[in-house]
Amino acid sequence: MEGLELICFNIISSVGMAKSSYVEAMRAAAKGDYEESAAKMKEGDGYYSKGHDAHLELLSNEANGAELNAGVILMHAEDQMMAAETVRLMAEENIKLYRKIQELEGR
Repeated sequence: MEGLELICFNIISSVGMAKSSYVEAMRAAAKGDYEESAAKMKEGDGYYSKGHDAHLELLSNEANGAELNAGVILMHAEDQMMAAETVRLMAEENIKLYRKIQELEGR
């Protein structure tokens, strides 16, 4: 595997790991472990950044005249990127809510 396919799989793998980290961050917050939650968010951001860099490589290649055969694998990679962004936003909001709920409960 090389070229476009490899870049797409790098995106899919990286943002998939980001999504998992964001979910783990929410689970840690639900238990009141905000230090772990913050670490998992940071970890997720690192993975997402790798996926974003790979996506930027595709954009740069196309801007420099390379023709990309935008097939299903590229659509899937971009869909996974958008899903990771959504999960990140949900994680941020859920963590805030967990913190408020736990403060009200006196934990």
